[in-house]
Amino acid sequence: MKELVVISGKGGTGKTSIVASLATLAEKAVLADCDVDAADLHLVLEPTIKRREDFIGGKQAFIVEDNCIGCGRCARICKFEAIEEKALSNGSKGSVYRVDTISCEGCGVCVEFCPREAIEFNEVVNGQWFISDTRYGTMVHATLGIAQENSGKLVSLIRREAKEIAKKENQSLIIVDGSPGIGCPVIASITGADIVLVVTEPTLSGLHDLERVVELARGFDLSIVVAINKYDLNPDMSDKIEAYALQNDIEVVGKIHYDKSVTKAQINRESLIEHGDSLGSTDIKEMWKRLSKRLSE
Repeated sequence: MKELVVISGKGGTGKTSIVASLATLAEKAVLADCDVDAADLHLVLEPTIKRREDFIGGKQAFIVEDNCIGCGRCARICKFEAIEEKALSNGSKGSVYRVDTISCEGCGVCVEFCPREAIEFNEVVNGQWFISDTRYGTMVHATLGIAQENSGKLVSLIRREAKEIAKKENQSLIIVDGSPGIGCPVIASITGADIVLVVTEPTLSGLHDLERVVELARGFDLSIVVAINKYDLNPDMSDKIEAYALQNDIEVVGKIHYDKSVTKAQINRESLIEHGDSLGSTDIKEMWKRLSKRLSE
């Protein structure tokens, strides 16, 4: 079983569009959308949900008003300023404290130091994850709740489920739409992957983002390849990206033309490959040949 993870230095480079096209070319693979903070692979592949589960990523404090004596100790020790004073709900004189659920980081310090044990520390549902059928195979994906964290933990769960499904279905390939950037969700997306495909674009910031992502992936001793999306919009910068890749012994497996068919395909909920022949689809097909060769090694 091989795992191909597609990432980028930032959002908007065309990563998900490329993943959808690779899923089309692979024809049968297990798919995982690990960009849980802004998941959108489902918009193209139109999955039919077979299984839905809550994601519990941590705990959150809750002050039981009837037990609170209003001493304010919890507010004083909270480093996140997540606890505020409020009037008693029954209209009586005096005040108690409440937890701002958006600001609470779930550290539990207030729970430990409350003299009346008036603070509960309950598990919280941070989002949902799904196992679905698509026209190109089983897909594991998720949605993270508004202002919820622990996305790295959710990414790890999705990858773990995708691997279990691949074993059960005897599939030889997992294609992962990874998170953009270099933070915790990206680390959770790429750790232990067979190949990391970094999608970049021909701009100065694109080169800078590529350098950061490569540095991160090399820290995990991963096999890295690069695709330059819309390379023809700035040939000089594309040349600089290729020179950087050559200098760092990284193969540029794809140079994809700017193609207006991408937008038309997305409107029709199709991958670029499904939409028909175009410059971009031809480039992605050639890139898939190179990736297939690397995956078979």
